[in-house]
Amino acid sequence: MEGSIEDVTPQAGSRTTRWLFVAAILTGSFLLFLVQPMVARMALPRLGGAPAVWNSAMLVYQALLLGGYAYAHWLGRVPPRMQASIHIGVLIVAALWLPIGVSATELPGDAEPAIWVPWLLIASIGPLFFAISAQAPLLQRWYSLASHGRDPYALYAASNIGSFGGLIAYPLIVEPTLALKGQSWLWTAGYVLVLALVATCAARLPRQAEGEPHVAHHTPAPPRRRVLHWIILAFVPSGLMLATTTFLTTDIVAVPMLWVLPLGLYLLSFSVAFGDNAVLPDILTRFAPVIILMFGATLIAGHQQLAYLNALIGLLLLFTVSVTLHARMYALRPAPDRLTGFYLAMSFGGVLGGVFAGLLAPILFDWTYEYPLLVFAAGVLSPQIFLLPVIRDFWRHGASGKTILVGALVALLVWIGIANPGQLLGEMHEQIAFVLVAVLGLVAVGRRPAYLAALAGGLILFGGYRSIQLSLSDARTRSYFGVYTVTEYRNENQLAHGTTLHGIQLKGAQSTQPTTYYVPGSGVGQAMQALPELYGPAARVGVVGLGTGTLACYAKPGQAWRFFEIDPAIVQLARDSGKFTFLRQCAPQTRISIGDARVRLTESQTASLDLLALDAFSSDSVPMHLLTRQAFATYSRVLAPNGLLLVHISNRFMALAPVVSAAARDGGWKAIRLSYEPAPHFIATPLPGGGTKVDQVEPRAESASEWIALSHDPAVLQRLAARGGGWRQLKSWPEFQPWTDDYASVIPVLRVLHPDLTED
Repeated sequence: MEGSIEDVTPQAGSRTTRWLFVAAILTGSFLLFLVQPMVARMALPRLGGAPAVWNSAMLVYQALLLGGYAYAHWLGRVPPRMQASIHIGVLIVAALWLPIGVSATELPGDAEPAIWVPWLLIASIGPLFFAISAQAPLLQRWYSLASHGRDPYALYAASNIGSFGGLIAYPLIVEPTLALKGQSWLWTAGYVLVLALVATCAARLPRQAEGEPHVAHHTPAPPRRRVLHWIILAFVPSGLMLATTTFLTTDIVAVPMLWVLPLGLYLLSFSVAFGDNAVLPDILTRFAPVIILMFGATLIAGHQQLAYLNALIGLLLLFTVSVTLHARMYALRPAPDRLTGFYLAMSFGGVLGGVFAGLLAPILFDWTYEYPLLVFAAGVLSPQIFLLPVIRDFWRHGASGKTILVGALVALLVWIGIANPGQLLGEMHEQIAFVLVAVLGLVAVGRRPAYLAALAGGLILFGGYRSIQLSLSDARTRSYFGVYTVTEYRNENQLAHGTTLHGIQLKGAQSTQPTTYYVPGSGVGQAMQALPELYGPAARVGVVGLGTGTLACYAKPGQAWRFFEIDPAIVQLARDSGKFTFLRQCAPQTRISIGDARVRLTESQTASLDLLALDAFSSDSVPMHLLTRQAFATYSRVLAPNGLLLVHISNRFMALAPVVSAAARDGGWKAIRLSYEPAPHFIATPLPGGGTKVDQVEPRAESASEWIALSHDPAVLQRLAARGGGWRQLKSWPEFQPWTDDYASVIPVLRVLHPDLTED
C-alpha cells in the first residue's frame, strides 16, 4: 500500500486532521450501535418480546444502513464543499427527531410485527439513523480529500471499534445506570457532538477548483464480477453472525445476552481486517480452512456435555471466518475515489446475509441448516494455502485424479461412520471416521475441490445426518421463535425448544397426569388444586405460556380457562398435531390468545381472572417487559381483588426472586414461595450372590421448580399455604429496585456475576 495514513502532508493531512476524522467516525458509529438496543428496549412494552419483532427491527436497521451508504455514494457526484453543506443540512433536519424516543402513535390491538415494527422504528428514529449511518464511508472519502489522496480505509477500523463500543456499552454500562429518559438525553448529547465534529471535518475539505463540475473518478470502475465478489464476501460473515447467534442459543446454550458476543466479534473483525497491521489477518487466513474443517463439524454435533466449550468454539470460528473474508475483501478494495461504491456493495451483501439468516431461514428450514450451509460457503471463499511444502509437492502432479480419490475416500468413510457395518469402528464410529476425514481434509488444504469434499463429509458425518433424519421424520418444527423437536419414546413424548425441555406427556392411562414443572406437588400444581376452595366452582384462570398444554389437565367443569401463547407453532403442536393431547383430553374448549401476553392482557377486561400463571421464564431467557412495575400493574388490574398470581422463576442463569420481590414490595403484593424437589426414587436390583443393590434414579417426568405466589389478599395466601407443601415467606432484598418500563437490567441478577446472590 502506497504510504500509510500517518504519512501525510503537514498542511491538510496532519495528525490533528487524522485524529479529528477518527473521532468523528468513532463517535458516529458508537451512537449508531447504541441506538439499536436502546430503541428496541423503548419499544418492548408496546410491541412485546417476540423474536419476530427483533428480526423486523434488525431488517430496518440494515435497510437504513444501506440507505445511508447509498446516500454517501450519491454525494460523491457533487463537489466536496457542497457534500459538506448537504450532509450538515441532513444532520440538522434529522435533529428535529431529538430527543430520541418511540413514536407515540397508538398501535392496533392486532398489530402485525412485520408491518408495524418497521413503520414504528422508521417513524421514531429513521432520519437520525439514516444521517448517522452515512458517517463512516462519507468521512473516509473526505479524509482522502483532506489529506491529498492518502488511503482512508484504515479509518474503517475506528468505525467498527466505535460500533463495538456502543454495542457493549449499552447492556454493561448504559442500561444498568440510566433510565430510558436519561439514555435518550445521553444519545442527544452525543448527536450534538457528532454534528460539531462533522462541521469541523468539513472545514478541512479543500475548495473546489474553479470550473470543475463534480468530484471526478481517477480510476476505472470495478468490473461487475469484482462487485459481485465484494457482495458475496460480505454476505457470508453477516449471515454467519446471525446464524451463529441462532445456533448457539438454540442448540448449544441459551445464555442471556449471548447475542452481543457474535455481533461484537463480527464488528471487531472489520477493525482487524481493515487495520494497518496485517499479521493477525494473515495468520487467520492461512489457518482458516483448518479451523473451518475442525470446528464447523464439531459444532454441528452439538454435544451438550461441553456446551460452554462449544459456544467458545463457535465464536472463534465466526471471528476467524469474518476476519478472513473481510481481509480478502480489503485486499480487493478499489482506490479511494471508488470508496463509497465499495462500502455500498459491502452493505448490500450484509443486508442479504441478514435477510437470509434472519428472515428466510426460519421459513425455509425446520432446523438451523443455514449454519452448516454458511460454514461450507466460508470454506468455498477462504483462500487456500498449502500447509506444508510436502503437501504442495503432493498436489503438483495428477491433481485431478487425486481429487477424485480423496472424494471417494471421504464418501466411503462417511458411510462407514454412519452405518458402522459389523461394528467395524466400535462404539466411537462417528468420531473415528471424522478424524480420518479430517486428516484427508488437512492434506487437501490448498486444493479447493478436495478440501470441500472433506468439509462436506465432516459436516454430514458429525451430526448433520442426524439432523436430516429428524427433518425427514417430521419430528421438528421451526418458527421465528425457535426450533421445537418432538421425541417419541415407548412410554412418553417429549417437547424440547432447542436444548430446553418444554414438556413431557406420558402414554396410556397416565396421559392426563401433569408432568415436569407442573406436577401436583409444585407451586402451580398446588394452586390449581386449590382453585375450588379459593374461588368456587367457576374459577377463571389465565396461563401465560402454553407449552404442551400440561396445565390444562387441572381444569374442572365450570371453570373458564384461557392460554396466552406468543408462538402459533406451539399452538399447532399442543392442540392440532396429535403429538400431545393434554388440551384435547382435558380442556378442548379452552381459549388460546396468540400474541405477546402483556399486549393481550392489556386488552383484557378488569377483574376478569381469579388466577394468572406466568410461565414465560423457564427457557433461560427473560422477557423483561413481563416483570416490570407496569406489567404487574396490568396483572393487578386483570385479576380480581383477591386474585392469585403465580410466577415461574426456574432459571439456570438468573436469580429472578429479587426482581419479583421488588415488584411485590412496590405494588403492595404479599408473596410466598415454594421450591419443589422431586422425591427420590429407588430401584432394587437382586445380586447374583444374594442380597439386593439399591440405586437412586431420577423421578420419571418430574422436574425441580421454583414458583412464587402473589396476592393483594393475605387470606388467599394463608389458605394456599395451609394446604401444606413447603410454602414460605418470600425473602426481601431491599437493595433491589423494581424493574420498570423505563429502567431494567439483567446484570444485577446474573448468577455468573453474582454467585453470592442467594434466594433462600
